[in-house]
Amino acid sequence: MNFAFSRQRLSTRAVLSATLMGACTLMLPVIPVVAGAQSAPVVRGLPDFTELVEQVGPSVVNIRTLERASADSGTGSADEQMLEFFKRFGIPVPPGAVPKTPRQDRAPSEEAQPRGVGSGFVLSADGLIMTNAHVVEGADELVVTLPDKREYKARLVGTDKRTDVAVVKIEASGLSAVRIGDVNRLKVGEWVMAIGSPFGLENTVTAGIVSAKKRDTGDFLPFIQTDVAINPGNSGGPLINMRGEVVGINSQIYSRSGGFQGISFAIPIDEAVRVSDQLRSSGRVTRGRIGVQIGQVSKDVAESIGLGQPRGALVNGVEPTSPAAKAGLEPGDIILKFDGREIEKSTDLPRIVGNTRPGNRSTVTVFRRGSQRDLSITVAELEPERADRKAAAPEAKPPASGVVTSLGLTLGELTAAQKKELNIKSGVRVDGAEGAAAKAGLREGDVIVAVANTEVGSAKELEAVVARLDKSRPVNVLFRRGEWAQYTVIRPSR
Repeated sequence: MNFAFSRQRLSTRAVLSATLMGACTLMLPVIPVVAGAQSAPVVRGLPDFTELVEQVGPSVVNIRTLERASADSGTGSADEQMLEFFKRFGIPVPPGAVPKTPRQDRAPSEEAQPRGVGSGFVLSADGLIMTNAHVVEGADELVVTLPDKREYKARLVGTDKRTDVAVVKIEASGLSAVRIGDVNRLKVGEWVMAIGSPFGLENTVTAGIVSAKKRDTGDFLPFIQTDVAINPGNSGGPLINMRGEVVGINSQIYSRSGGFQGISFAIPIDEAVRVSDQLRSSGRVTRGRIGVQIGQVSKDVAESIGLGQPRGALVNGVEPTSPAAKAGLEPGDIILKFDGREIEKSTDLPRIVGNTRPGNRSTVTVFRRGSQRDLSITVAELEPERADRKAAAPEAKPPASGVVTSLGLTLGELTAAQKKELNIKSGVRVDGAEGAAAKAGLREGDVIVAVANTEVGSAKELEAVVARLDKSRPVNVLFRRGEWAQYTVIRPSR
């Protein structure tokens, strides 16, 4: 079964349903141990998280992102309909979602519009806050709300997309900072708790256990896997152990639908702190590189070359003039250690090298033709990510198959290969967005999965759904943007 791995971001206008559960203590029966059998710990009850909530809750914040958009000259009735939409579905009205005065009474101007919502936590009493990079990405303004409802405009200190870590700053003092835990002490099966703002519901607490450690879902991050309920808006919030210490940042989920399905991932706090220290000191993160292409060492290969157990990173290729080439590394080498640190599997190497300061003289232990040898290598700097990289030859787009004028969308069909890549059964590609659709945040490249809670598999199906709608009312749209699924609400043009 294929799943889509998605970072969660939230349009603050998401339709949701919530079930409230009261706290309870469940006493489990004691199971007798058979004579002669090895005794095992007896579980007598579930943990009580109330003290942890009281302890850590004041340090968790809500982060709203805003973007600048030109105000239109529409009528106030559309805003009243938007407010009615939120009331009907029981959704908390996002601040700023409905203007306090009719638009026709305003002169056209640049005004901040709600863009999304996430979570974060206080690193220091003077207002440093950690969150996810994808929470603050593309925002023109950041608003941080403390648990006591005080609001502050935040300044972005720095972001690192490779680890999805960001640091922001508010002008405040005397804040309650979190305590940082030791990830190395974290055990699989241990109880953990999350606090955040899923679907904009601030100060929501969920709990579960650590399902696994060191999950390889990114080049530089060995994620903590849990079964703690994480949904859009939880991103950037803390993962907390039973000692009240932060051990991770809730960042991603494993899902087919875009919603929580029992598996979530957190960035280990030691990795996040290492990144945040660099962001605070220089506003950017530097990483090391040596210039090799690597692969996993299979059991058959390990046995056939005399390595024994499969371990290390197999060098598939060496970049010309790279530090690895200058140090004498060759394709076919197996890197077993880097600066004395064991390389158990290939994904360990990029993390260890990446955390090495550029210019550092390091020792690489390789296995080559039946024996080990040490090579000296000078680590270079990994080139920063660039958002403006040019594609060699852009692919020709299929012709648009339809235009939905009432929503301002130009649509195109998805190929079977594109659907397979996105792991979806149906959907419609957005080739262009203007008017109402553009104001709702839709843009070229998005894939619309459902309109008004109805799945759409083609432009004609979407047009048919829209044709049946009440044109005077807003419509919810579920769409995919890259790995992320999110909702937005469109006010149809008149």
